[in-house]
Amino acid sequence: MDRVIERPEDRVPTGVPGLDAVLHGGLLRRGVYMLQGRPGAGKTILANQMSFHHAAQGGRVLYTTLLAETHERLIFNLEPLSFFDTSRIPEQISYLSAFSTLEESGLKGLVEVLRREVRVRKSTLLVVDGLVAVEESAATRKDFKKFIHELQVHVSFIGCTVLLLTSASTEPVGPEHTMVDGVIALDDTRLGRGAERELEVKKFRGSSFLRGGHAFQITRDGIKVLPRLEALLQEPSREDPCKTARVSTGIAQLDKMIGGGLPCASTSVLFGPTGAGKTTFGLHFLNESSKTEPGLLFGFYETPARIFLKARVLGLDLEKKHKQGVFHMLWHPPTERILDGLGNKLLTTVREQGIRRLFIDGVDGFMQSAAHPERISHFLAALTNELRVLGITTVYTSELQDMFVSDVRLPISGVSSLVENILFLRFVELRSRVYRMLSVVKVRDSDYDSSLREYRITSRGIQLADTFESAESVLTGDAKPTGTPRPKRKGLLRKRKP
Repeated sequence: MDRVIERPEDRVPTGVPGLDAVLHGGLLRRGVYMLQGRPGAGKTILANQMSFHHAAQGGRVLYTTLLAETHERLIFNLEPLSFFDTSRIPEQISYLSAFSTLEESGLKGLVEVLRREVRVRKSTLLVVDGLVAVEESAATRKDFKKFIHELQVHVSFIGCTVLLLTSASTEPVGPEHTMVDGVIALDDTRLGRGAERELEVKKFRGSSFLRGGHAFQITRDGIKVLPRLEALLQEPSREDPCKTARVSTGIAQLDKMIGGGLPCASTSVLFGPTGAGKTTFGLHFLNESSKTEPGLLFGFYETPARIFLKARVLGLDLEKKHKQGVFHMLWHPPTERILDGLGNKLLTTVREQGIRRLFIDGVDGFMQSAAHPERISHFLAALTNELRVLGITTVYTSELQDMFVSDVRLPISGVSSLVENILFLRFVELRSRVYRMLSVVKVRDSDYDSSLREYRITSRGIQLADTFESAESVLTGDAKPTGTPRPKRKGLLRKRKP
């Protein structure tokens, strides 16, 4: 549905990082919402995190339990979490056990107790933890639906928002789903030997929201939702500046080949096998960082200490620039990571530090972090589009698996739509010697030198040499001097004479 514009006062912010972005601002006031998930999914933490945030904003909360853990045990488990604040209890957050009421007076008695307590305590948020007990106590499905309806009518009249916590339904659409204003499902999905927590808004009346699954984490600070980047940034956050200026690569000969440098606010990719010097090219690019063009290295494989060492060997003083605050580094070991967490951290750092030069050393690290690999092209498209409109000149590296091969297969699907500029690094064998070779494959909307160049990595950095005009079949990796016929390959086994 099209996004509905509400007044800010119609919203009840959850205060959960990322969740309000998924909900386009938070819950709707007076709505009844269901938090659904298996035991251990994080429902109780989420509800309490929302409760303490609501209280911190001046609201009053009634947290009701039905055949759930005791209040003593509940508080004991909440105490290590940073959002827990005992000063809010019981003045702003009241905990009420109503299971005995449910057993003695049934659904009607429970509704009456909740109505009375909400009114007496002037609650603006009501949490009912253990809705499954109500469902089991209902004689029929109609009675269960009637309970939700009556609760909705009573609390809506006094302006209270309701959260109902329940276990995951065995049915695709349970009777309770038709009655509530929204359903938020929590799940813990097994991925090989690992697992990833996921939140999905299955229903949300009166407003648009970000559909589909979104990863979330449970940390000492509570729950943090990581909206899918391609959903969050369906459209870039601002207009594309479309600048015509050039940004130096840090290698004078390469700048000359591509018309003065990389187009400003463009995205480039360096393809090449391991050892070709992809990181070295990136360090030259970052060595041009300054107060007007702060730089960031976002890497997966080499630690900051190793990066500084590599830069020193090349004659680049990135340590000095780091101390000056014009060069920054973020390192993420390629272990169990959440793809959207990486993207969110990257964009947050770029915005906070005013980055203008970005080197992502190993786009493959994003691929390895993707729980669903089919997402990666959409994720990268959203990320690169946002970086462009922020005015960032970005250089990616991507590794080719084979060092010498004539049939080159790029590891990124749809690369032409993701990047404006492509530089290709190769190894070439000629006269029993291995050479490094660079070729500019693409510079969008710009003329460039397409000749093949040998380059060397020296103590003074990268040096580009003349073209490979004296050899043929260079792109196969098995170059031959011009005019020299290819020798016929001899079989390893000879046929025996009869």
